[in-house]
Amino acid sequence: MSLQLSQRVQRVTLSANAAAKSRVTELREQGRDILDLTTGEPDFDTPEHIKQAAYAAIEGGATKYTATPGVKALRLAIQQKLQDENRLDYTLAQIVVGNGAKGIIFNAFAATLDEGDEVLVPVPYWPTFPDSVRFNGGVPILLECPLEQGCKLTPEQLEAAIGERTRWLILNSPSNPSGAIYSADELQGLAAVLRRHPQVLVLLDELYEHIRFDAGQPLNLLNVAPDLAERCLLVGGVSKTYAMTGWRIGFGAGPKLLTQAMAVVQSQSASGASSVGQAAALAAFQGGLAFLQPQVAAYQERRDVLVHALSVVPGLQVLEPEGGFFVFVRCAELLGRVRPDGVSIDSDADLVDWFLEEGVAVVAGSAYGLSPWFRLSIATATDSVIEAGRRIAGACGRLREANA
Repeated sequence: MSLQLSQRVQRVTLSANAAAKSRVTELREQGRDILDLTTGEPDFDTPEHIKQAAYAAIEGGATKYTATPGVKALRLAIQQKLQDENRLDYTLAQIVVGNGAKGIIFNAFAATLDEGDEVLVPVPYWPTFPDSVRFNGGVPILLECPLEQGCKLTPEQLEAAIGERTRWLILNSPSNPSGAIYSADELQGLAAVLRRHPQVLVLLDELYEHIRFDAGQPLNLLNVAPDLAERCLLVGGVSKTYAMTGWRIGFGAGPKLLTQAMAVVQSQSASGASSVGQAAALAAFQGGLAFLQPQVAAYQERRDVLVHALSVVPGLQVLEPEGGFFVFVRCAELLGRVRPDGVSIDSDADLVDWFLEEGVAVVAGSAYGLSPWFRLSIATATDSVIEAGRRIAGACGRLREANA
């Protein structure tokens, strides 16, 4: 008897980021000098007070099952964080803790999507968005947001895309991969459309909320349109702000009916999140953000260095990110050129392969639904970012016209 995989799992693919990271590891094990600009993982360590809280939790015996929606003390801390940092009020019943923000997003779709329901996904996107929709029987409707509109969704696009089966809209700000941030006016424009379509829920991905380069406070749809609160799920976590990617703690805040249904899904899949991870997250939310400013300053310095280095390279168009860990670059003008070894550059994937040959690992824009682009992470050492910019500029300069 041969193993037969489900149609569900065949709808999705391995994360392009994970695949790129694996390739870097493989090449480094072969002795290659590879600069890794693939992964959105802070190169800073988890703050010491958070690690100490985890040690104390282990010593205190906090190593048992937890309530599926999350430890009460942590949900109280999230409730306070949402009031203080986001200017939003939620009851405890409206807050659910999960195994990372990715788990929260998956649970939300599992709780709400029926076969054929549609989810509006602005492009470029984080690959988990469309694949989580597909895995749960939904249909991602991809809305291309090109460089000319700052890689952001317009009200006109939103209005034209909403149909009878539309169930969700995803908004990610600051965006992965583009680094774009929606302004208050832009959010107001989207809110006006949403008010005309009360059946549409909105998922607000806020993971990069504090990694922004304008010194402003986090701003989301509910700050400008509080009347939409019963239709919005705000997704947050500790991975990016607190350099806690491996602790796997995320949260969702939204309508009680939705968060309770998400807890039901989680109770039959992963159960409650790690007890030690929740203790660490509690310390994170209670400990304040004083440690963060130097880190954001470092990200901004790296952004500025990389944007400057690539903006002067003929054939590249750089979207300067307003926040997040990434620089997103359009490379359409390099297609059709030829490497020194005679290999033609016919796609962003081909260009990314050429950069890898030259010692820099990045991710092709096709992984995020927009080609021909590529994404670079600035969540790595500043010296590596500087050298990566130099190597990419050199690699582009060695490409020649096909008929040259």
